[in-house]
Amino acid sequence: MTTLLQINSSIFSSGGHSSQLANDFVSTWHTLNPDVQVKVRDLATEPLPHLDAQRVSAFFASPDARTPEQQSFVNESDTLINEIKQSNVIVIGLPMYNFGIPSTLKAYFDQIARAGLTFRYTENGPEGLLSDKKVFVFATRGGMYAGTPLDSQTTYVRDFLNFLGITDVEFIYAEGLNMSQETKDKALAKAHQRLAELAA
Repeated sequence: MTTLLQINSSIFSSGGHSSQLANDFVSTWHTLNPDVQVKVRDLATEPLPHLDAQRVSAFFASPDARTPEQQSFVNESDTLINEIKQSNVIVIGLPMYNFGIPSTLKAYFDQIARAGLTFRYTENGPEGLLSDKKVFVFATRGGMYAGTPLDSQTTYVRDFLNFLGITDVEFIYAEGLNMSQETKDKALAKAHQRLAELAA
């Protein structure tokens, strides 16, 4: 059975444009593929703790030497890792905040990047352990940034996923949402057209 993991990172939860596009895509995909199991992780309603020294120490501690608190930190991360490992399709709602990704999504990335579980170091460099997954990223921006030096999101997200072994990544942009109503309407209409094509 195919499993789809949807990750919404808008601070406005389902009210954010990126979440709405991701929701529409997943709804269309599920209609066309009713046997798909869908798991939704909303980082606004289920925020994750940011990485700190205690959590890093817990990740690197020997399993038989971990304190109960350290084990609870590891269990939280393991849940997220198992979730993404079991997913064949991943959909990310990605708004741009101050030229970067939401801090909640960075916290999520930090929780799933663990040596020996999602990547490993070899004599030839790092090797990602998550493969055979398709990712759709719905990137929404107030201005126009795609293809410019100010678009730090695309390179970062693609590089991070590639590092984990996920190389099939498709970005769908809706830009200029704060520039004018006309620009916003056109951008969202174009994104909806593209998501319908991809879902089909």
